[in-house]
Amino acid sequence: MSYFSRLTDIVTCSLSDILANEADPATAIGQIIREMDEGLAGATRSVNTAAANAERIRKEIDEHASKAEFWTSEAKEKLQAGADDQARLALARRREVDDLIAGLDLQRKAALATQEHLTTTLHALEARLADARRRQQQLTTGESGEPEAAPSADASATAPSESRAAEIESDLEALRRELGQS
Repeated sequence: MSYFSRLTDIVTCSLSDILANEADPATAIGQIIREMDEGLAGATRSVNTAAANAERIRKEIDEHASKAEFWTSEAKEKLQAGADDQARLALARRREVDDLIAGLDLQRKAALATQEHLTTTLHALEARLADARRRQQQLTTGESGEPEAAPSADASATAPSESRAAEIESDLEALRRELGQS
């Protein structure tokens, strides 16, 4: 049985409700975790693709910026040589490149917004998956469903991604500074 049809289903699901309706919650949570792992892998690919698109567009903008500089330089040379018509043509070409850069910049901003949105969704999926793994552990060990007061010793089962781990380290350092423990 498939529990999720979209990634947003994973983020918005209530594991408690799903498991309450299952005859064998331990088996169900295993299937749920497999589906979440698949969704997380797809989300990771999407984030990587969005990042690659944004980088590709940035490189294209840089290439066109070099062309704009060339046409500006060309216009200066022609103007100094007294070839006003050729200088105008070079400036027209520069304007065309500037317009292209403006369009590409809009695409880059959209790609960055998409990347940010996908990254946020990815982090939400990671959090939901970590919750599901904790629940699986509770089901297999017979622990209560109450939230833990502190992280368990087996935090490796829910280890965050590298980018999330870096954010957590940054948060930890900020808390240390706040507490005067630098």
